[in-house]
Amino acid sequence: MSRRWPAEWEEHQGIWVAWPHHEADWPERFGPIPWVYADFLTKVARVEHLHIIAAKDLRPDMLKLFERTGLTPDQFSLHDFPTDRVWTRDYCPIWVQDNSLPLAVKWQFNAWAKYDNWQADEEAGTLIIDGDKEFPQHQNRRIVLEGGGIDGNGNGMLLTTRECLLSDVQCRNPGCSQSDYETIFRKHLGIHQTIWLNKGIAGDDTHGHVDDLARFVNRNTVVCVYESDAGDINHEATRENVEILRSIKSQEGKPLDVITLPMPAPIIFDNQRLPASYANFLIANKTVFVPVFNDPADRHALNTLAHCFPDREVVGIYCGDLVWGLGTLHCMTMQQPAVS
Repeated sequence: MSRRWPAEWEEHQGIWVAWPHHEADWPERFGPIPWVYADFLTKVARVEHLHIIAAKDLRPDMLKLFERTGLTPDQFSLHDFPTDRVWTRDYCPIWVQDNSLPLAVKWQFNAWAKYDNWQADEEAGTLIIDGDKEFPQHQNRRIVLEGGGIDGNGNGMLLTTRECLLSDVQCRNPGCSQSDYETIFRKHLGIHQTIWLNKGIAGDDTHGHVDDLARFVNRNTVVCVYESDAGDINHEATRENVEILRSIKSQEGKPLDVITLPMPAPIIFDNQRLPASYANFLIANKTVFVPVFNDPADRHALNTLAHCFPDREVVGIYCGDLVWGLGTLHCMTMQQPAVS
């Protein structure tokens, strides 16, 4: 069986998002979030078809916002499923090529082994599938995995972190070893080389998602956030991860090209460090959307990613409001590749 997980920079059929409604995800800050969503989706719709998951009771106010931002009905499809939260990256399926045919790999979602309200998200991630699908299991139990916990290069390499998948904290799959995960990735995603980074960034309530930390930008190049301030909590962890990446060689014996991204100054809410990261960018058709924070490092991050994507427009999206919900652009989207 020939199995391949397309890279995010390959052509998309569309982007999946869910309309925000869970006010507790943005405590005392929910007010601007629908506006932020509508504005961002209007920008994405210039290069992608949008699949918007929204229960019918949410639609009147949502559609009024779309009219005001210029998002037209031909640019999106509506899907009437209830959700718990908006982080489609983590509960939507991952689409792969299986003998050149599309297949939706639907992992179990349980809200990062942390929250009790996840059942609607889990069901929505299954209901959106129109076509062949599989539900990976290990030792007769479905595998719990989120899309934000892994990143691929489209050629059999995968990034993840030990903190997310091998820690006893927020343990997704008790008893699942590093070797077990590598077998699962090989079988279901066609991965022949898994790169294990160590810790994710501070403030990430998923406990180590890699999409706030390091991302492939082409088949042999990885960008990785690096906190240069030795007194910052992220310094040692990001330094270690950069070193790990620089020690890696592909199966062909070629070292990875490792490019560092800066970190914005700490953003704190209610004595909690928020997971503000430039690595949480979305690679869309023709465009890369990058979270920015009105920080001096914004320009450095945008210039670095523009160098990585010379054939795409790189657009900064202000995420000072979104990040209060502990996620930004990559977390709130899931691409569906144009597999044929």
